[in-house]
Amino acid sequence: MSYELSHLRTLEAEAIHIMREVAAEFERPVLLFSGGKDSLVLVRLAEKAFRPAKFPFPLMHVDTGHNFPEVIEFRDKLIERLGERLVVASVEESIRKGRVVEETGPRASRNRLQTITLLDAIAEHGFDAAFGGARRDEERARAKERIFSFRDEAGQWDPKSQRPELWSLYNGRHKKGEHVRVFPLSNWTELDVWQYIAEEELEIPSIYFAHERQVFKRDGMLYALSPFVELIEGEEPFEASVRYRTVGDMSCTGAVESRAITLDAVVEEIAATRITERGETRADDRVSEAAMEDRKRGGYF
Repeated sequence: MSYELSHLRTLEAEAIHIMREVAAEFERPVLLFSGGKDSLVLVRLAEKAFRPAKFPFPLMHVDTGHNFPEVIEFRDKLIERLGERLVVASVEESIRKGRVVEETGPRASRNRLQTITLLDAIAEHGFDAAFGGARRDEERARAKERIFSFRDEAGQWDPKSQRPELWSLYNGRHKKGEHVRVFPLSNWTELDVWQYIAEEELEIPSIYFAHERQVFKRDGMLYALSPFVELIEGEEPFEASVRYRTVGDMSCTGAVESRAITLDAVVEEIAATRITERGETRADDRVSEAAMEDRKRGGYF
C-alpha cells in the first residue's frame, strides 16, 4: 500500500522543514507579519512546526501608519490569541527621526520608506534571519529568489551572488551584520495559499471578502478613499463591491470588483484569473519595469 501526500500537504511539509532548519541554524530569527494572507499561512505553519512550545522567534510588523484599519485590528486580536511577542517597526517613527523623508503629492506613498525601517529594526534587534511570505509566482524579481536569500551588511540583495540550493540543503552561513531572508512559501502559488486557508479554515481580515467601499479609479485600479490619498482633479469617488487580493499600504494597494463573500467563492475567482495579484493591485510595481527588483536590491522585503 503506497502513501502519498496531497499537493498542499507536500508544500506544507516543505515549509515546516524550512522553518525548523532556520530555528536550528540561526540565533535570532524573526517572522515578518503584515496580517495578510501569506503571513497568516506562515503563522499556521509555525504553529504546526513548534507547538505546543512557544515560537522560537517573535513576529514583526513594519507599520507604515497608512494600513487598512481592519487589518491592524485583526493583527492585534491574532497576536493576543497566539500569546506571541509582536515587534512593531514604525515608518512614522523613522520619519520623525529623519531616517526617511515623507513623500508628498497625490501619488505619495510610504511603501518605499519601509525598507529603511525594516533594516533599522533588523540591526536594532540583531535579527540574523527574517521569514517572509513572498512567493515566486508574484513577480519576476520574486522568481529569482532562493528560499534562503542572502543579504549583505547593508541589507542589499544581489541576485547573482545567491547560493545554490540542491536537494533541500540550505546554506545559512553569514558574517556578523549580514542576514538571510527566508521564504518558506517560495514554491506556493496564490491559489495554493487560498486553498490552504480554506482547508485549514483560517480566519482572515474582512477586506479579503467582498464589501461595499468608497473607491476611486486611477491608472486602471480601484483605490480606497482614505485620509492618506490625495485625489487628482477629475477623480470622483463612488461606491462599489470590492475585495482585496493583497494587503498593503492604502496609498498603493488596489481593490478588485467582486461579489465573493466566502472562501470557496474567493478560490473560484483566483482559479479563473490570469492576472497576478501584484500585477492587478499594486501601484508600487508599476513605477518601472524593474521596480520590485530595484527595491529588493536596496533591502526591501
